[in-house]
Amino acid sequence: MALLDTRKEDIEHHLSKYPDKRSAIMPLLYIAQEEYGYITEEAMQEIAELLDVDITHVKGVVGFYGMYYDKPKGKYLLYICTDLPCALRGAEEFSQHVCEKLGIQPGETTPDGIFTVENVMCIGACHRAPVMQVNFHFHENMDEEKADQLIEDLRREVKATEPYRSE
Repeated sequence: MALLDTRKEDIEHHLSKYPDKRSAIMPLLYIAQEEYGYITEEAMQEIAELLDVDITHVKGVVGFYGMYYDKPKGKYLLYICTDLPCALRGAEEFSQHVCEKLGIQPGETTPDGIFTVENVMCIGACHRAPVMQVNFHFHENMDEEKADQLIEDLRREVKATEPYRSE
């Protein structure tokens, strides 16, 4: 089991927290997603075996919760709240601007694999809309200029961490 080989300590920690090991399914899914970038078919099988459940149970949890991904996503997940309170403060137009800047639609990933944009319902900062959550970091009171700068900063960060390649 590859996941057990690489994250054994984390897995054992979560399994020890629950009297019924099946209750550890959500933390184990987070571990898999963190390890692989998304929850692979192989990871779902591993988790099913670790918890002594059928893989359909694991797939059901992955499919039910929006925070689990069974397909690759970008390095940066840009969540833009577009529910009614945020929409009244310009969130839909803001989301449209971000998508145009990146050349994608909500739910898509940029061809370079850096960004995925998702329109979401309520991330708990209606009073500071438009709001964009980048992975686990909130950016409130956003406007087009701030979004453009943030996107450029994140692109620079990726380029700075890429290994040097000679042409």
